[in-house]
This record gives sequence, structure tokens and C-alpha cells, in this order.
Amino acid sequence: QVQLVESGGGLVQAGGSLRLSCTASGPGRAFGTYNVGWFRQAPGKERTFVAAITFTSVTYYGDFVKDRFTISRDNVKKSVYLQMNSLKPEDTAVYYCAAAISMFGLTTSSPYPYWGQGTQVTVSS
Repeated sequence: QVQLVESGGGLVQAGGSLRLSCTASGPGRAFGTYNVGWFRQAPGKERTFVAAITFTSVTYYGDFVKDRFTISRDNVKKSVYLQMNSLKPEDTAVYYCAAAISMFGLTTSSPYPYWGQGTQVTVSS
């Protein structure tokens, strides 16, 4: 089992940047063997896929990202990062990280049994 904690959210003006962190803890398998995804949920909307990085550092992004976001990982620090640039008001949401062992369907929430509590990102216009 792995516990995930997100950090780095906050209030930023449109066009600004934020770097979210997802840090893992807990016993069991090494963090470097997990595939990790970021999802977001805006008020009144469904949770949507943002980005994912496999244990081999292959990356996937949601269509709306359009080269604005970059996902990366540091297995020594047991962390995955989401660098978000050129933020827009529509990026406002709670951002969640999640970890999965399965390699399949990483752009959906289905394969992720472990989730963090989320961090709020608010982009003002």
C-alpha cells in the first residue's frame, strides 16, 4: 500500500505557473515501480485525466494540456511533479495524484487504487 500527498497548489493569475508535487510514503513495493497519474476535478464536473508517467518514464497527457504541462518523477525522492505553465482560469480545479501498478488504461481513473487528498489550484483572470 502507498500513501500519496499532493502539494504546491494555490492561487495564481492567468498566464502564471505552478509546480505540483505528489509524494509517496508507506511500506511495500518501491515507488519506482508505480505508474502515477494526475487528475483534476472542477466544481460540478467529472474528474478528468491530466497527465501520467509510467515506471519507465513514458508520459501521457490530456488533450487540453497542449504542451503547457510537464510531468516528471524523482524516484529517490518518491515524488512525481506536474509543472503547469500558461495557466488559464479553466484550469481551476482540485488536482489529485494517483498510483497504479497496472500499465493499462492509465488515462482513465480505473487502474488507480491509490489516491491522494488533492490540492486546490485556482487561476484568476
